[in-house]
Amino acid sequence: MDAAKTGGDVLFVLMGAVMVLAMHCGFALLEVGTVRRKNQVNALVKILSDFAMSTIAYFFVGYAVAYGVDFFADAHTLVGKGAGGFAAYGYDLVKFFFLATFAAAVPAIVSGGIAERAKFWPQAGATLALIALFYPLLEGTVWGTRFGLQGWMATTFGQPFHDFAGSVVVHAFGGWVALGAVLNLGNRRGRYRPNGSLIAIPPSNIPFLALGAWVLCVGWFGFNVMSAQVLDGVTGLVALNSLMAMVGGIVTSLVISRTDPGFVHNGALAGLVAVCAGSDVMHPLGALITGGVAGLLFVWAFNKCQIDWKIDDVLGVWPLHGLCGLTGGLLAGVFGQEALGGLGGVSILSQIVGTLGGAGFGFAAGLAVYGLLRVTVGIRLDPEQEYKGADLSLHHITAYPEEDAPTL
Repeated sequence: MDAAKTGGDVLFVLMGAVMVLAMHCGFALLEVGTVRRKNQVNALVKILSDFAMSTIAYFFVGYAVAYGVDFFADAHTLVGKGAGGFAAYGYDLVKFFFLATFAAAVPAIVSGGIAERAKFWPQAGATLALIALFYPLLEGTVWGTRFGLQGWMATTFGQPFHDFAGSVVVHAFGGWVALGAVLNLGNRRGRYRPNGSLIAIPPSNIPFLALGAWVLCVGWFGFNVMSAQVLDGVTGLVALNSLMAMVGGIVTSLVISRTDPGFVHNGALAGLVAVCAGSDVMHPLGALITGGVAGLLFVWAFNKCQIDWKIDDVLGVWPLHGLCGLTGGLLAGVFGQEALGGLGGVSILSQIVGTLGGAGFGFAAGLAVYGLLRVTVGIRLDPEQEYKGADLSLHHITAYPEEDAPTL
């Protein structure tokens, strides 16, 4: 690669990494706006701490598990000035940064499901395990060459599994991990009456919820478009498809929820989750339909979880990321077909195998990691701590200390 091209690619990927990094602010604000006031500080500290734990786990172990690359050479080699195979100007370093922000999205997703009753340090330990081992195994299998699975699917079904920006690798995996975590953790105390009927717990702050959704939406265009990872691979199709899926999710969730603000803002995210996999191969009309289906699915599945299935997933991360990510992986194999206006290069059978396999692996990982922590160190706050709130119980301060201070 010549100097200009390599330098451009470094800047391009760095910009993408910064945009996805900013999405973690969106995750935090979305959770802050959804949980009760007594748990808002905990939401902020969890998201930031999980990002740090994820980066450490990914740097020392996870990236090597996924791609067989580590960063223990001298700095000359790391920036391409010594022997070793690192791209010039440190391209591999910013690529790591970019992919590390993807990895950190997994515990950020889980955080929303287990909110208001999870212990802090066991969750940090779960993050280390998930990002050091389980997530990179799936990442390396789909986006790398681990286990030869992509080659096998290409030979068997005509095309490899296609997941351009992580509907399955990031979102479905994270959402299904969260389901395993929520099932191990149990429901919040006071969520259901003795007869099983739901006790409503409304969001604490709609403006924070909305701001979090907006920050995530803006960052998502870095998440999707810059998944090309080189300037030569950039296409406006990814940007337009992301936009169409987002508005599709907004419109359908707006209608089916009867303008509920929580559902409308999460509907935008549902559409974006679903389109990640096929955003580079779908026609914009296919992306619009994909987003619309995801918006409908999120509202329906969230209500089924909370009311009928008694699964207390606080932010609805299993419906939003787990089910909508799974749906996006499958629909990439449908709307990516040339017969439906797509660019082709996808196989519906590969999409079925890859999508179901990724979701199943995430669910198994969630059950295993949180199940082991539950029987060894415990993962749930005691009843008094949960009643008082995670803010005071874990961090010894509320989100509004002046308001909550005794009057002098």
